[in-house]
Amino acid sequence: MKVSGNSTNAEQVDASDVSNNKVMAILAYILFFVPLLAAKESKFAMYHANQGLILFLSLVAVNIVSSLIPIVGWLLIGPLGNLALFILAIMGIVNAAGGACKPIPILGGFRILKS
Repeated sequence: MKVSGNSTNAEQVDASDVSNNKVMAILAYILFFVPLLAAKESKFAMYHANQGLILFLSLVAVNIVSSLIPIVGWLLIGPLGNLALFILAIMGIVNAAGGACKPIPILGGFRILKS
């Protein structure tokens, strides 16, 4: 079964994999390492663990940059960057809950983990 997403980034996952690991995929956006430990055989969970890891690294980068730039970073870059990443995490959770391997906007094209 081909799960939703565009033709270049869609992952091939099994319907039983999606139903068995949906909770792990959702948890990947909150604690990305949970699927790495508990569901490393699942392509579906690992796809969302990769997306969660990308979001986490982006969050760290935004907070480091916003803390280094006085005033503009504290009042503009930090809050807006964190809000944008929060919205992307919600989009990822919705995709995972719906059983889709759809990349999140902007950051979804990056791959760190092999699925």
